[in-house]
Amino acid sequence: MKILIIEDEPKTGDYLRQGLREAGFAVDLIQDGLDGLHHGIEGDQDLIILDVMLPRMDGWGVLQALTQAGITTPVIFLTARDQVEERVRGLESGAADYLVKPFSFAELLARVRNVLRRGRTAVESATLQVRDLEVDLLRRRVTRAGKRIDLTPKEFGLLELLVRRQGEVLPRSLIASLVWDMNFDSDTNVIEVAMRRLRAKVDEGFDVRLIQTVRGMGYVLEAQQTEKGQDEG
Repeated sequence: MKILIIEDEPKTGDYLRQGLREAGFAVDLIQDGLDGLHHGIEGDQDLIILDVMLPRMDGWGVLQALTQAGITTPVIFLTARDQVEERVRGLESGAADYLVKPFSFAELLARVRNVLRRGRTAVESATLQVRDLEVDLLRRRVTRAGKRIDLTPKEFGLLELLVRRQGEVLPRSLIASLVWDMNFDSDTNVIEVAMRRLRAKVDEGFDVRLIQTVRGMGYVLEAQQTEKGQDEG
């Protein structure tokens, strides 16, 4: 598959291009908004990674012009500003996803693959839901049965990962890479501690426990009671 990166910061652009090529993608890098727009219209890319702040034409202008030209290639926005208004504007403008700098390459790669799986014209919902648990991606808010749950940034990232991949057992090594941007160390219990705190906030006081531990494998979010072979560690 082919990816177009429109990013004017040389180090960031080269970093993304190299990483995505090593992941098996064909990659073009453009460092100018207007040139990126022309390439986006004339090219045959499957995904566009688009920085907001660009010379000659910013990312908003590029996305608007692509839409007006009838281009349905999904776009992932990159921005240094983590504000609700920015995320809302990006998604409402038709972007498939939104990533705030600085970010780990593992997270970017996971989002790239997720967007490509959804297809060329799919636009991500602003809210993820599992039973009575709701995760508002734009406002970074979590509620369960209408009750607000206050999470730290890491806890929110951990819960978002679990909800996005509901029903899939996630090994600790993958969680460490995507949420903490680090290699898994079997001697550290940082993931177990974080998961225990998250479970206390999300599951305590509810009959149905959503976050479960699969012994020897990892963690899974499932809308069902804890089953045999799973524990709460």
